[in-house]
Amino acid sequence: MARKKTTTNTLARRFSVHNGKGFSLADCPTRAAEACGLDKKTGKQLLKERIRYLSQLQALLYANNTWSVLVVLQALDAGGKDGVIKHVMSGINPQGVSVSSFKQPGPVELAHGYLWREHMVAPAAGRIGIFNRSHYEEVLVTRVHPELLEHECLPLSLRRRPTFWEDRYEDISSFERYMARQGTIVLKFFLHLSKEEQRLRFLQRIKHRAKNWKFSPADIHERQYWDDYQNAYEEAIRHTAHPDAPWFIVPADQKWFERLVVIEAIIDALEKLHLKMPAMDPAMEADMEKARRQLEAEAPQPVRNPVH
Repeated sequence: MARKKTTTNTLARRFSVHNGKGFSLADCPTRAAEACGLDKKTGKQLLKERIRYLSQLQALLYANNTWSVLVVLQALDAGGKDGVIKHVMSGINPQGVSVSSFKQPGPVELAHGYLWREHMVAPAAGRIGIFNRSHYEEVLVTRVHPELLEHECLPLSLRRRPTFWEDRYEDISSFERYMARQGTIVLKFFLHLSKEEQRLRFLQRIKHRAKNWKFSPADIHERQYWDDYQNAYEEAIRHTAHPDAPWFIVPADQKWFERLVVIEAIIDALEKLHLKMPAMDPAMEADMEKARRQLEAEAPQPVRNPVH
């Protein structure tokens, strides 16, 4: 039986989670292109077309200067976050996009609440903001390595509360709902990579000199906690997936398909806003007409060619 082809406008919805109750990461595929009726050649061509279309939608977002979009990218090491940013955002006006990479917090960050730096770089109206890793590290890395909490300026009594992790999930959800109520479309992506594909990508980083810079011994160290991270992601998604900030569990073993799903989710969200170019103010129209007549009345000036 021939596979039913998935249309681009429903592709991302296939992998979305709006209600985390009963969510199971084990039920989510890491490869899905074939099941969606897509091959690599077709998918790459679609990606080029959708990048051009996303550029048009981003121009409308920027011109309206009301809504904004926050794209949260989470993945295990070698999951493809940097590649998604590079390819999906390749055709967008840089003035309308900001990328924030959240690395290990330093003394200043540790002295504030863990959502402090996310507030500082949240996207302004009309912009698309991308979080390369995010506030979710505080319920992922610290969940797997709770000893890291000792470096945070938290009272011991709070760290020992039985509801500590549930409280953090609640805080994150409240933060995202707040952003949504301020006009920020929150889209969260877990780039779901298989353990075997991660192994192959690590080997590529070691074997190919041009990719050596991507290798870190810490990545291999963290790989031994694979099951712990899977459980941490599952719990985080269960507690924080809601209509105001859905999760997309993106099959990440095929890079081109991963990028296509992400861009489709962004396009789908922007289309639902039904944005149009702002109507021109009548007074501005009159000023423009006056300027047009003035410019057309000027005598043409000769163009001077530069001397080489």
